[in-house]
Amino acid sequence: MSDFDHFGWSLFVGGVTVVSLLGCLALLIFASRRKVMAGDNTTGHVWDGDLRELNNPLPRWWMWLFVITVVFAAIYLALYPGLGAKAGALGWTSVGQYERERERAAAELAPMFARFGAMTIEKLAADPQAHAIGERLFANNCSTCHGSDARGGLGFPNLTDGDWLWGGTPEDIITTITDGREGIMPPMAEAVGSAEDVKNVANYVLSLSGSPHDKIAAQLGKPKFVVCAACHGADGKGNTALGAPNLTDRIWLHGWGEDLIVRTITNGWQNSMPAQKTRLGDEQIRVLAAYVWSLSRGGAAGVAAAAPAASAAR
Repeated sequence: MSDFDHFGWSLFVGGVTVVSLLGCLALLIFASRRKVMAGDNTTGHVWDGDLRELNNPLPRWWMWLFVITVVFAAIYLALYPGLGAKAGALGWTSVGQYERERERAAAELAPMFARFGAMTIEKLAADPQAHAIGERLFANNCSTCHGSDARGGLGFPNLTDGDWLWGGTPEDIITTITDGREGIMPPMAEAVGSAEDVKNVANYVLSLSGSPHDKIAAQLGKPKFVVCAACHGADGKGNTALGAPNLTDRIWLHGWGEDLIVRTITNGWQNSMPAQKTRLGDEQIRVLAAYVWSLSRGGAAGVAAAAPAASAAR
């Protein structure tokens, strides 16, 4: 696509636009002129025995409407960008418009976010207004991957189950939203050994969560699991510092079963959570993080109900 940034494309687009406008005017002038094609003011075409096509010119009001449209287009192209890379006399850009609208919205919402800024994540999660705003932020920025109900899908984490690849504290969630995450499971077949060894390790991984597996193969695969323990831990419970999943909880990001785990060990996986700091401000990220944090705790109502219980326990 970088080829379309060449200045020649700008000249091409501008040229085609200008020629199109001039062509429209020429067509209107040509169509407005009456040319007698037969003595009875018809084109000479006859259908169904007596149905004749008249050779009347375009109505004047119709022609002038088209002329006004072409003139309007010419004025618009002079004021706004449309002729390739030409900026237009007003200097308007969609990026500039977007930035101005963002600044205006930020100024209007500043008092509300100032109130939110003085609240902890726990209080934000229980606040109905903050929760509603967080829900809307999630729908606009996160639901494409995690789903409108935040339950994720194959390859996309479920945010409602309390299982966190990179940690589930409010601070961890803020970091994840702000900077994004890159989760990489490298191909490990060569490190594990033969194809039979890979199959045995897959059965051992299944055994960690009590999933159906071949017990003999699992016992043979246990010593080979040492190459996986560097990330997933000797007990297979994962490592949030590396984004390594817990293999003991029956929560499978890419699905489960011997064949799929063999494929995972052989080919690896790579997941990417894009950073949102260029799209959202710090205040919005805090509100969004509070909403996401609340999802695994029953939402705003669940957080609010848990708060008195926690205070009483202290």
